Amino acid sequence: MSRTILRFTGAYDLLSPADKLALYCRNESSESADSVSAVVADIIVRVKRDGDTALMELANELDRVDLPGIEVPNELCRAAYESLSPSLRRAMERSARNIETFHRSQLPAASSVVVEPGVEIGRRPDPLKRVGVYAPGGRAAYPSSVLMGAIPAKAAGVSEVIVCSPPGVTGLPDDSILAAAFLAKVDRVFAVGGAGAIAAMAIGTPTISGVDKVVGPGNAYVAEAKLQLASFVAFDSPAGPSELLVIADDSADPRIIVREMLAQAEHDPRAVVIVVTIGDSLPPLIEEILATEIDAAARSQIIFQSLSQHGGVVSVRTRDKAVAISNQFAPEHLMLAASDPEDLLADVRNAGTVFLGQSSSVAFGDYMTGANHVLPTGGLARSYSGLSTSDFIRWTSFQKVTPEAASRFATDVGEFAKAEGLHAHAAAALGWRGPRR
Repeated sequence: MSRTILRFTGAYDLLSPADKLALYCRNESSESADSVSAVVADIIVRVKRDGDTALMELANELDRVDLPGIEVPNELCRAAYESLSPSLRRAMERSARNIETFHRSQLPAASSVVVEPGVEIGRRPDPLKRVGVYAPGGRAAYPSSVLMGAIPAKAAGVSEVIVCSPPGVTGLPDDSILAAAFLAKVDRVFAVGGAGAIAAMAIGTPTISGVDKVVGPGNAYVAEAKLQLASFVAFDSPAGPSELLVIADDSADPRIIVREMLAQAEHDPRAVVIVVTIGDSLPPLIEEILATEIDAAARSQIIFQSLSQHGGVVSVRTRDKAVAISNQFAPEHLMLAASDPEDLLADVRNAGTVFLGQSSSVAFGDYMTGANHVLPTGGLARSYSGLSTSDFIRWTSFQKVTPEAASRFATDVGEFAKAEGLHAHAAAALGWRGPRR
C-alpha cells in the first residue's frame, strides 16, 4: 500500500506495550477537556439564570440563527412526516414497528415473595413521568436516534416524551428529525441543541419542563453537560465516538469485513474500528481491499482519519484469545464473522450489542432490526447496557409485615439496632415483642 491506512497491524502478540495500551484506550479527545468543561459550565449557569432567553441567545451565538421561538408546532412535525418520500417513509415506519415490537417484549412485571411467614416483599415497575430525547445535528441529522429514544419510552408507558434538536438555518431542526418525532408520537419538540438543550431538560425553563431522564447521543459538549448535570436528572450511559470490533475466522469474506469497517469509520474521525482475525490469512486480503475501496467512499477523508488514528487489523492464533481481547476491549458493536458465531457468543461478556454472522450487518442494527443503537462506548460496556425499556422504568418496592411476624422480628431487630447505637430503632422494634395486644 502506498500509505499507512491502519494504525494497528500484524500479530497481536507482537504489538508493542504502547500500541496495546493505545488499542484499548479510546478516551482521547480532539478538544481540550478543560476548555469543553468551562464552556459547558458557563452554558449551564446561563440556562439556570435566564431560561428561555439563554437558549435563544445560544442559538444565535452557536447556531447562527435567530429563533422566532424554541418550540416547534406539532403541525410542522406532521407536515415533515407527510412530505417524506414514499421510500423513506416506508423504511422509517418499518424501523418504528420493529423497535416497538422488540422493546414492548421487554416490559417487566411486578413480583413479590414471602421470605418467611407473615413477611411479603415485592417490587412494582412504574414508568417515568417525563423523558427528554436529544437528537444531534451538526455533521448530519439522525432521525433513527429519535426513534431509538422515543419509542422505547412510549412503550414503557412514559407520560410525556420531548425531543430537543439543534436548529438549522430555517430556525427548525432537520425535517427528518421532525418527521421521526411525529412517527414516534413525541409530545413536544424544541429547536434547542448542545449543552443548552441538556441543561434545559435537566433543570427546566419556562417553556421546557424539566424531565426525569435524558437519553440520546451527542458531541463532547453534550457528554460533558450530562456529567455536570448528573445531580439534577438521570442520564443514559455515557457515549462517545462509534466503535466496532470484528472477530473473523477463515470463513469470513474479506470484502464484507471491509464494508463493515468503512460503514463504522465514516461516522466520525474518532470512530474506532478493530478487526481481530483467527489466523493470519485474512489480514493481507482485508488490507488490500481496504486500500482500493477507501478512496471511492463518499466520506473517504473521515474514514481515513478514523482508521489511521484508531483502526487496526490484528491476528491471533486461537478463538479463546480473540474473545479475550474483545472482552477486554468491551466494544460498542461486536460482529462475530465466524462459522459458528453462537458458540463464540457463549463466551462474550462485554459488548454493547453482538451481531451474529457476517450477514448480520451493523447497519441493520443501526436502523432496522429493532434492537437499540444507543449503546455504551469507550469500554463502558463492561458495566453499562444498551438503551432498553427498563431505562424508562423505576421500581417501587413494598414490604408487608403482619403483627405476628412483627412480634417474631422484634428481639433480633432490637439487637441489631442497639449494636449500631440506634436506640429509638430498637424501641420501635421491641414495642412489638411479646403477644399481640
